[in-house]
Amino acid sequence: MWTVTRALADWYDAVELWVTQLAFPLQVLLAVVVVLPLCLMVAVVLDRVSERLVGGR
Repeated sequence: MWTVTRALADWYDAVELWVTQLAFPLQVLLAVVVVLPLCLMVAVVLDRVSERLVGGR
C-alpha cells in the first residue's frame, strides 16, 4: 500500500513541478482546460444526486 501511495505522491510532485515551470499564460490555459470540465462534471453529478434525494420537486 505504501508503495502505491509513494508512487502517486511522486507522480503528483513531478506534475506539479512541470506545471510550475510553465509560463503563466500556459498555466492558466492548462487550468481552464482541466479544471473547467472537471467542475462541470462535479456539478452535473451533484445535481443528479440532489434530484434523486429530493425527489424532483
